[in-house]
Amino acid sequence: MRVTTTALMGLVLAQCAGYCQNPESGAASPLAWEDVASWANVHPTETDNIIFANVPLIPNPSASPDPGTPNGILPAAGSHDGPRAPGVLPNGVPPPTPTQVNLPQINLPNDPPLDPKLPTLFIVGDSTARNGPDLGWGDHLAHYFDTARINVANRARAGRSSRSYIDEGLWQKTLAEIKPGDYVLLQWGHNDGGDLGGAKPRGDLPGDGDATQDVPQTTGPYAGQTETIHTYGWYNRKYVADIEAKGATPIFLSMTIRDIWAPDANGINRIERESNYNAVMKKIAEEDHLAFIDMASVEAARLEATGEEKAKLLFPIDHTHTSPEGAELNAQSVVIGLEEAHSPLVAYLKAQLPLP
Repeated sequence: MRVTTTALMGLVLAQCAGYCQNPESGAASPLAWEDVASWANVHPTETDNIIFANVPLIPNPSASPDPGTPNGILPAAGSHDGPRAPGVLPNGVPPPTPTQVNLPQINLPNDPPLDPKLPTLFIVGDSTARNGPDLGWGDHLAHYFDTARINVANRARAGRSSRSYIDEGLWQKTLAEIKPGDYVLLQWGHNDGGDLGGAKPRGDLPGDGDATQDVPQTTGPYAGQTETIHTYGWYNRKYVADIEAKGATPIFLSMTIRDIWAPDANGINRIERESNYNAVMKKIAEEDHLAFIDMASVEAARLEATGEEKAKLLFPIDHTHTSPEGAELNAQSVVIGLEEAHSPLVAYLKAQLPLP
């Protein structure tokens, strides 16, 4: 059946057992709502040609597009997103659960070829770094680097965590591209607090210990199997070990700031800064003598200087995902963080940005 944009709104796929079919292998792979919204927004004329297999659609004439979202696409859903209850349509009716969705692979822009003679700066993370056209800071970072001397390769993927990026084979593909002399920016946390199993298995255990938990999986690459899940620190230490084995340099980034404000002890509204995930990354960096780039503190200070009301304009969808303008500011905060840390990557900048 052909599904119009209105019908697409009736499926909050990331909260159902949404799976898309890989056109290369034919295998089903997890479909995040960020992917659906991103693809539909990029291809508004093709939305009517999405083909759903085995999905009983219920007409929902009372549903109307959310204001301010292109093509009536709902905001990205996830453990960290929006006010709407998971798996509930705008009119409060639970959506049908699809058994399979035959969608083209989405949020997969054609990556330009890398110049093998140059070092490469890889970006590995979630939707805050790559989420549709220009919505992730990773798509803006190359603006500040001399790409005649260094490649900038954004390999982040919307909706992923430090665990699911590995589970789905995305890390193996990125790792195959890495060569000696390269750099890899690692930024996780926004999705790592998700579920360990169920329809959207991407969470991991908290902390940096050796704890594990065996969880039977019903969807994803471990469907029908029991997956041994590790701590957030364990997955990040694996990234470090894999990168260093390739002769490349891992660099941790603190999480992007969310548009959440609260009064401090003096009654002054401050934006959220602290994160247990940042603390784990910083701990690993200190123990292994790695760089920890605190772009979050840079970003927070800049947003507070802008003021709460103006800062909110940079988060038009939810408190996590920014507009292209917000993504540009995040990219600048990464650059400033690199400068403050005296990173060797500063040598590849077109020009240094003023430090705050």
